[in-house]
Amino acid sequence: MKLKHISQIELAAYVNRGEVSRLGVALIFVALVMIFAGSAFAGQPHGPLLVASAVIGAYMAMNIGANDVANNVGPAVGSRALTLGGAILIAAIFEAAGALIAGGEVVSTIKGGIINPDAVADSSTFVWAMMAALLGGAIWLNVATAAGAPVSTTHSIVGGVAGAGIAAVGFDVVDWRSMGTIVASWVISPVMGGIIAAVFLFALKKMIFFKTGRLAAAVKVIPVMIAIMAWAFVTYLVLKGLKHLVVFSFPAAAGIGLVAALVTWVVVSPVIAKAAPKLEDSRESVNRLFTIPLIFAAALLSFAHGANDVANAVGPLAGIVDAIAGHAGNSKVAIPLWVMMVGALGISVGLALFGPKLIRTVGTEITELDRSRAFCIALSAAITVIVASQLGLPISSTHVAIGAVFGVGFLREYLEMRLGKVVETIADHHKGAEHEEVEHYLASFLNASIEDKERMLRDLKTMAGQGPITDEERKQLRKAYRRQLVKRSAFLKIVSAWIVTVPISAALSAMFFFMLRGMLLP
Repeated sequence: MKLKHISQIELAAYVNRGEVSRLGVALIFVALVMIFAGSAFAGQPHGPLLVASAVIGAYMAMNIGANDVANNVGPAVGSRALTLGGAILIAAIFEAAGALIAGGEVVSTIKGGIINPDAVADSSTFVWAMMAALLGGAIWLNVATAAGAPVSTTHSIVGGVAGAGIAAVGFDVVDWRSMGTIVASWVISPVMGGIIAAVFLFALKKMIFFKTGRLAAAVKVIPVMIAIMAWAFVTYLVLKGLKHLVVFSFPAAAGIGLVAALVTWVVVSPVIAKAAPKLEDSRESVNRLFTIPLIFAAALLSFAHGANDVANAVGPLAGIVDAIAGHAGNSKVAIPLWVMMVGALGISVGLALFGPKLIRTVGTEITELDRSRAFCIALSAAITVIVASQLGLPISSTHVAIGAVFGVGFLREYLEMRLGKVVETIADHHKGAEHEEVEHYLASFLNASIEDKERMLRDLKTMAGQGPITDEERKQLRKAYRRQLVKRSAFLKIVSAWIVTVPISAALSAMFFFMLRGMLLP
């Protein structure tokens, strides 16, 4: 056997060992959940149902961590602001914190807002329907994660709950108004995320990167960006995290957030000012100043994701617990702490074991990210998810984050196209001049500040043209500057995955409901 073939076999065996190890750890986590649930509900009439539901909920939570959390930390990893291990650690801590501190309201929405529990004939049917929903959504999500498709876990579980409910009772059981609101949010979320990210990025370009003295501008602008992030984070914490102790109105919470933002600005400004003189006045140096705010933004987004998407893992599980307790799925019943813990820990375990694959997909395979672009993506996604979670709306954080990535990429394409037109104009007015003269003028234009660029363009308009450049020259210029900075294959793959997720999850859940009913129900 050739040495090359032996090396290939050894590499394959190493990869397989890693996969087996991750699978083994996942099974250990599920087994621990099963042991805990079995000891907690030993002797209860519906103990086996609760144990089975807890296991399926843990399985769902791990799949959410493997797939959806990549959207939160992928940009930070792709821009190399965070290592993969550091990103996983930060995300795991803040995902769990968000789930435990502020996840209850969204759990109530997803367990009682998609279908009407009162329309289900008996609690047993409701329990089997929720189990089928969890199982169907989790299996589809597992398949999609293995295929490297960043699907929406919210789509998966909402489709699962709807499909199982329809199989159990019929189409009337679904709250179509609530479903319509959720579907509308799936359309609005990526658009909003993309627009906000593009606005932030354009503002940074206008206020920093188009300036002659980039570092001097960055010293003024970056602390403001961090203050905006602090305002959003503190306002959200006051409204959601402290509501069990003290209830604040939104104006009061916003005021507290504003105070925190001012304090943050005062603290951060001298730190940035001290770091700036040690750096060169270049784009790369400015991007280094975004490292710390990008880390904070990734943590904020992870917190918001934990608060919002824990519902996908344990919302149906909470409904099962309520139904067995005799509350018929009433969404107003308090959610047990152990249910929230299953979701929080499961998301963290799934992220650590199976998250790196999709983290790399989001961070590097859609569009090229530097730290300023990644910061805009994370900040945009965080603001959008926080607003939605405050409203109790189970939006898809996948749509928000991926929409922000595409927003940044398409803005870059638009600016490149504008630059291409400017280059055509410059070449047009310098027709007949020496090649070195044209190159010098182009270099001067590209390195000029935004004010000097505008002046140079005004001067060009007053110059007498030397005749148009040839069609071949114009074609080469367009080819050079009109690049596709967003990978269209990634765009089509993601959109296709979004489209099929709801019907596939619904069909799987309906199938599992009929299987469970046929085996275990009279």
